[in-house]
Order: sequence, then C-alpha cells, then structure tokens
Amino acid sequence: MNNTTSSTSFTKYQIFVIAILAILQFTLILDFMVLSPLGAILMKELSIQPSQFGLVVSAYAFSAGASGLLAAGFADKFDRKKLLLFFYVGFVFGTILCALATTYEFLLIARIVTGIFGGVIGSISFAIISDLFKLEFRGRVMGFVQMAFAASQILGLPIGLLLANEFGWHSPFWMIAGFSVLVGIAIVVYMKPINAHLDAQNDRNALQHLWKTLSNTEYIRAFLATILLATGGFMLMPFGSAFSINNLKIRMEDLPILYGVTGVFSILFGPLSGKLSDRFGKYKMFVIGSVLTIIMVAIYTNLNQTPLWIVIIINILMFAGITARMIPASALMTAIPEQHDRGAFMSINSSIQQISGGAASALAGVIVTQGSNGTMQNYPLLGYVVVASMVITIFMLYILNKQVHKKIAKDSKTN
Repeated sequence: MNNTTSSTSFTKYQIFVIAILAILQFTLILDFMVLSPLGAILMKELSIQPSQFGLVVSAYAFSAGASGLLAAGFADKFDRKKLLLFFYVGFVFGTILCALATTYEFLLIARIVTGIFGGVIGSISFAIISDLFKLEFRGRVMGFVQMAFAASQILGLPIGLLLANEFGWHSPFWMIAGFSVLVGIAIVVYMKPINAHLDAQNDRNALQHLWKTLSNTEYIRAFLATILLATGGFMLMPFGSAFSINNLKIRMEDLPILYGVTGVFSILFGPLSGKLSDRFGKYKMFVIGSVLTIIMVAIYTNLNQTPLWIVIIINILMFAGITARMIPASALMTAIPEQHDRGAFMSINSSIQQISGGAASALAGVIVTQGSNGTMQNYPLLGYVVVASMVITIFMLYILNKQVHKKIAKDSKTN
C-alpha cells in the first residue's frame, strides 16, 4: 500500500490517520506527563524522596528504551497496524497497573511495564507517517500529531489534576486507560494495513537487520543528536509542579490554570510550527525554536516567588520554543532512514531518546534537592545544563540537515 500525498491537500483517509495518531500520542504523552503535576501529591502520599520520584519517571524511559532496542530488529518485518495494536494493548495494561498501585514499589513496577509497551508506539507512529506522507508535508503532519503534547496540557492535565484532587491520584490513570480502549477500537475498525515496506526487505534476519541499522554511519549521527534532543525536556519535566508550588509559590489549585492556558497556546503553535518548517526550512525553524527556548529556560529556572500571570507568560513562550524545535527536528529525523530501515531506525532512535531521557531524569533527581522548607534547590544549575545541551544540538542538527539535503539530491538524480 502506497498512500503518499501527491498534492497540497490530504485525502480523507490521511486526515483520519493524522487524527488517530495524534489522539494515540495524546494518550501516551498524557500517561507520561501526568506524573509531573502529580509529583507533589505522590511524594507526600507515598513518602518518597525527589531521587525516588526521579526514578519512577526514568523507569518508564529506561524500560521503553530497552524494549525499543529489542523490537527494532522485527519492526520492519510486520504490518505496522498489527505491531501498533500489539504494543498499544500492552500500554493499556500497564496504565491499569498504575491505577491499581498502592506503594512506591508497585508504582515503579507498573511504570516499567507501561514503558516496555508504550515506548515503542511512538516509533511505529513515525514509521507510519514516513510511509504515508512525503517529506515536504511531514512538518504539517508532525505539527498536528505533536498537538497531542499541547492537548494533554489543556485537556488531560487539568482534568487529571481535578480528578486527582477529587478522587485521589489513581483516578487520572483510570481515565487514560478507559479512553485508550476507545482509541484502540478505532484503530482496529478503520485503519488499513500498512505493509508496503515488507516488499523492500533485503535481510530477513532480525539481528542482522538490527546490526545493519545500528552500524550505519549516517544513522549514528542522528542517534547522537537524539541523545541531546531528549536531555532538555526530560530534565525539566519531572520537577515542574514541585518547583511551581514550592519555589514560585503557585497554589496547587492554580496548576490546572497554568497548564491549561499554556496548552491553549501550544495547540496553536503546533500546526503553525509545522507549516512554517515546511515553508521556510525545518532547520531554520529548529534554530528559532531553540534560541527562544534557551532564553526562556534561563529565565524560568532562576525565578523565585512569582505572580501566576507572569509564570503563565513565561511558560507560554517556553513551550512555544519547545514546540518550534521538536516538530521540525522530528520531521527531519524521518527523512534520514531508507524505506526498508524505517521501522528499525525509528525504534532504535526512540530507544535512545527514552534511555537518554531516563538518564536525564535520574541526573535531574541528583542535581535537584529539596530543602527543609520544601523548596527545590539547584534548579538554576539544572537550567544551565539544559541550555548547554540545546546549544550543542543546534550544531548537530546543522550536520543532519546537510545530510538530508544530500540524500534528497541523490534520490532525485536516481529517479
């Protein structure tokens, strides 16, 4: 099946694929992100330290990374729809375990199970996008799919926090599991098989396929860039709510407002960033987003007690920058692998992202400590580490951008 776009508009089926992948990403991102605003509640109710909470967050990432590497050799050997459903069912099961957890150890195991299945789904989704959409349209597609990040803020996180405040911290996980079941049913009923890549396979051995993808020099450059791309978000995210409450003195009841308003603007930034990256160049858009993010991270991590409206403005600008750098970077990454390597490349890349993010979360738990008065200490140092990683990534993406343009020129001559 080859459903690649041939005009500036999408077919009805392509619109469905974009929508279902965006909703699917929404459930995955919400499952991961909901831990951040629940952090203050969990550390209190389960009597855990910041380092232990950092481990709960990173456990998902490490297990996701391990499963991605194990699945990479097989990622191009099956219909992508079937592979997607298999891992999504496992993700729902892991989320239900989180909803049932009553101790720190149980929650830690539940996050590991969720990560084993959930961590592979994003790479399968990106492989599907690469199969069905040409490069010149992938910025727009990524923009809509990555709206899930913003939607999880405006819809999921506020609702999750309200549920947690009313019915306990388990309730957001029940909400995610229930909604995910409906998403799975829609995929079963309406998504068509995605198997054109099976005809392009030239090595049937899974281990051989994994090794060829891992040892490809051009792919290695992308993997190195991914390590640094993952650092920023994973380091700041775990302690966001605790920093807002204890350092910025934002009330727990105001967190839904903070996340909700930021999410409204982020929903607008997603499609806009994707459209601009397709029109003006993905690397240019990445640089603009990186510079804005660097400025806002430097300001945000050095704040003390701050009025809510100022924190909201800073968060809006910071997430605008994050969106403007992640969408073009993701679109650029999809152009690097050959068709017969897409599934394996995306799985390995996702694994590296998850493992790097897990290491970053764990490192953040070491850097950040909680003072006797509850304040999160060493947050400015955390900000400087994030800024340094973003500066280096700008140079690494420059190399990848040149690599992609060379590949496009070579392919055009061949055709």
